[in-house]
Amino acid sequence: MQQVAKVAARLNHHPKWLNEWNRVEFWLSTHTSGGVTQKDKVLADAIDAVFEDLKGQSVENQLVLDEIKIYADGGSRGNPGPSAGGYVILDMADNVVKNNGKYLGTKTNNQAEYHAIKGGLEAAVAMKARVVHVFLDSLLVVNQVKGIYKIKNQELLPMHKAIKELLPLFEEIEFTHVPRELNKLADAEVNKSLDAEADK
Repeated sequence: MQQVAKVAARLNHHPKWLNEWNRVEFWLSTHTSGGVTQKDKVLADAIDAVFEDLKGQSVENQLVLDEIKIYADGGSRGNPGPSAGGYVILDMADNVVKNNGKYLGTKTNNQAEYHAIKGGLEAAVAMKARVVHVFLDSLLVVNQVKGIYKIKNQELLPMHKAIKELLPLFEEIEFTHVPRELNKLADAEVNKSLDAEADK
């Protein structure tokens, strides 16, 4: 509840909730609109991300960081073909605090890249990060997220929208393009997930 309260405050949202022993219930609606709006859906997704990241952890083991770096990457063997997204989160002293890769099925490189960004940002929400620095080796995706380039591929629009809806959850966030050789940690998560799927 404490973590959700901080996320809700960033969104200027005031949900109704009930806490009874080991059970918490949330009611989300936007009073000025008289029902459920996109703002409520964004908070619902953020609550899910907090829950998933902390599920099974004790309070002592819950990771909370104020400022972080996220290196994200996506890859497709075939483009489109078998694909995966991966991200690595570091603290500001460059210590790895979380890494994750996910097999995505048949996607393009850019679709996989967007999935990786979304996964990293959802993990950042769960950590209650306020300031986030995101690094990608795809200049196209960086410029699309920044709004410099328009998205011509309609299949990218849903993931792009999902990422844009996560941005207000942070006080500061920046996206930076880096050379591929500086994104090896995230690339390793991608290849690890692809290799594991190929070995099944």
